[in-house]
Amino acid sequence: MSPLPTAQLHALGQRLWLDNISRQMLDDGTLKRYIDEWSITGLTSNPTIFEHAIGHGTAYDSAITALAGDGRSAEELFFALALQDLQAAADLLRPLHERSNGLDGWVSLEVSPLLADDGAKTIRSAASLHQRAARPNLFVKIPGVPACIDAIEESIFDGVPINVTLLFSREQCLAAAEAYLRGIERRIAAGRSARVASVASLFVSRWDVAVKDEVPAQMQNRLGIAMAMRTYKAWCELLAGARWRKLAEAGALPQRLLWASTGTKDPAAPDTLYVQALVAPDTINTLPDKTLKAWAEHGRLAAPLPRDGGYAEAVLDEFRREGVDDEALARRLQHEGVAAFSKSWQALLGRLREKSASLQRH
Repeated sequence: MSPLPTAQLHALGQRLWLDNISRQMLDDGTLKRYIDEWSITGLTSNPTIFEHAIGHGTAYDSAITALAGDGRSAEELFFALALQDLQAAADLLRPLHERSNGLDGWVSLEVSPLLADDGAKTIRSAASLHQRAARPNLFVKIPGVPACIDAIEESIFDGVPINVTLLFSREQCLAAAEAYLRGIERRIAAGRSARVASVASLFVSRWDVAVKDEVPAQMQNRLGIAMAMRTYKAWCELLAGARWRKLAEAGALPQRLLWASTGTKDPAAPDTLYVQALVAPDTINTLPDKTLKAWAEHGRLAAPLPRDGGYAEAVLDEFRREGVDDEALARRLQHEGVAAFSKSWQALLGRLREKSASLQRH
């Protein structure tokens, strides 16, 4: 029997992470099955995921009842609940983390998206979450917006593993990489260990959603993949450069490129579109449950992404001729991403206030 498509990607050197977490999947063994059967080696979370997990159903009611009585704010209550989930997931993934010498077995928790314009508060929040989690395999997610680039560098210097989120372009990813490199270089200069892990999360499908009504049908679902290909070329060049080689010799870990937002949004497109298109060794693809199941059941391994960018620039030129300004759109998508997570965050906190009040009344 041939290995499952998920195992084939793992063998090629690409890691699959789950873009989801909930108390239910921890309790009923779903996450463990994904790890054991479908080669999942990590997971990511965000405010929208937690808004859905905590805001709906009753899985968190007993924990909310136990924690709400301490007079916590809604935000403090959320982080207490989220840390319970992510600590449990981190412990489940810890053997993978140790066997892979820190390559696999990661979970991620995001700082409040309301801090996206305040680098100083982001630094303090990242340090606090890292300390409270008390797990070596937990990334703190910081958005790669201009106001937080220095916070990424400072957090890396402080030894906090960082998942840079809400990146949409080559330039945004390289800014995140530069912050990571500076943080590691400062650690080495200060006599500290160079081993602080980081990933840079490039959001893919949102490009195609954004231009769906602006380009002809034959150009649908091509822009996000072209942006990923262009970014992958820059990433390969960065890791082949003298600056990175010097840090690697000092023991630094490469900041890995992570493909995010890889669930197919267009019902007319293949449900494994972005998984098949983004095969690349030494990268990560974080998948929602639906996409993970689709790939496990009928995914077909394609040729890996070309390290030279392939046809990316030709495709991007096509979109420019249709009036798409990719630089301006990257900035817009990042701004909209922060706004969307902030909206989910406010909805989540509001739901927690309602739930805790209702549960305390009964």
